[in-house]
Order: sequence, then structure tokens, then C-alpha cells
Amino acid sequence: MRPERDAAGAEPPLFVDFKDVWLAYNDELLQQGQYAVEAIDLQVRQGEFIAIVGPSGCGKSTFMKLATGLRMPSHGRILIDGQPVAGPLKISGMAFQAPSLLPWRTTVDNVLLPLEIVEPYRSQFKQKKAEYRERACALLRKVGLAGYEDKFPWQLSGGMQQRASICRALIHEPKMLLLDEPFGALDAFTREELWCILRDLWTEQRFNVILVTHDLRESVFLADTIYVMSKSPGRFVVRREIDLPQPRELEITYTKEFTDIVHELRGHIGALRRHGTGAEVAQ
Repeated sequence: MRPERDAAGAEPPLFVDFKDVWLAYNDELLQQGQYAVEAIDLQVRQGEFIAIVGPSGCGKSTFMKLATGLRMPSHGRILIDGQPVAGPLKISGMAFQAPSLLPWRTTVDNVLLPLEIVEPYRSQFKQKKAEYRERACALLRKVGLAGYEDKFPWQLSGGMQQRASICRALIHEPKMLLLDEPFGALDAFTREELWCILRDLWTEQRFNVILVTHDLRESVFLADTIYVMSKSPGRFVVRREIDLPQPRELEITYTKEFTDIVHELRGHIGALRRHGTGAEVAQ
């Protein structure tokens, strides 16, 4: 669902803005000119869902660290929601391939964890715990975990744990959700089910999403725009808008239009593996 223009026809404001961003992991590598990512220019509109794909080791996870303020660029500038990134962002939520739920906490208490840590919720947590618990339970119901609120992680399947992890990432109502291979360890049926859950949450709440994935079908099914990264040092070499209507149903993944896009992206990544370069695609 591409961000809608306003009544005057203007596009939504920029939410993510990378201007010529380079990152070397330490001063020695910087002096040697060895960068993990280089020349990253990226502009993402408010409410947009983007996916980043590319060969292993190309710098996708490094990009995520830059987008969340966990790493500062060696050169260039990053603005998120109009503000320079100067440290870890409070307006973002994250989920990874491993759900990383705390084994001694119940499902609902795992989901509540960010509210115990992030202001302004932290200072109000004791007074508003009942309200926050209901918010967590409502999220768990949306992802199909009603009745599992008081179960411990070891009592949940891998897919259930990942649903709880996504709820934890969204409980503080972030403006941006960052997902690093969130469904990579799951079986195909569970993965597709979680695609639909993420689609529905995003359609309803309209937060920005940055998804890093190796799964090209996943990226085409979910994203407005896909970026392909080159081999290290990573840079964006392909930008592919996905003009399939949103929200998408799983049936679209069996259409020729869908599979043609997947094959096109696979061709770009194959070229990167062979030659280290990719052809720029018209925006």
C-alpha cells in the first residue's frame, strides 16, 4: 500500500533519509579505506514498506544498525522522522530471526518488556500496568495468540515465539519496525502465515517497515519497494518498485506477474555473485 498523497496531490514527507552514508567498523579500517557499506543514498516516505535483499555478507545487517542508531556513519548523514540520528532510536521496534524471548517470563510479560525500559512508559509502568497488559493482550489476540498469554516460551512453537517477538517490537507503538530475517528459521506454511499477520498489522497501523531478508518471495509479497545490495562493501545497486496491489493475498504468489518479479530479482543477485555488480533499475 504505497503511501497516499494528500488532498493537494503532495507525497507524504520523507521518514528515512540517508545521504551518502559510508561506514568503516573501526579507525584502522577507515584509514585503509575498507568500508562495510558505502555511498548509501536512500529516501523512504512515511508509511512505506521497503525490503533489502542481497548476497550473504553484503552489509544488510550493517545497514539496519545504521538505521536504528546502533552505529554512527563514518561519512554522510542520516535523518529519521526529520531528526539527525545521534544514538539508539526510541521510535523504532526490532525483531530478528531468533525470537530471543526471556525464558523466565510469560508470553505477555515478554511482550511488555519494552514498556518497562522505554520512556515515557517506564516511569508510568507500575501505575498503568493493567492498561499496558490489556494492550499487550490485544496485540497477542491480533496475531492469533489468545489463550497463550501466560505460557512460557518453551511452551510455544517457533512460529508462536516469533509472533510474540513481533508483538514485543510493536507494543510501544513505534513509528518504524525493523525486521532482520524474522521468518528465516520457520517452515514454509508458518512463514506465509506470518507474512499475512505482518501485512495486516502494517495495513492497520501504517508504521514504516524495513525488512532484511534472503527470501525474494517474501520481499515481493510484502514490500512497496525492494533494494538490492551489492557484495561488500555494500551499496544499493537496484531499486525495484512493486506495483502489485496492496494488501496482497497469498494467491498472488502463484501468478506470472509475481514470479516474473522474483526471477528478475534473482537474476540481479546472480549477477552480483558472479561479477560483483548489478544493473541499475529505473525507479
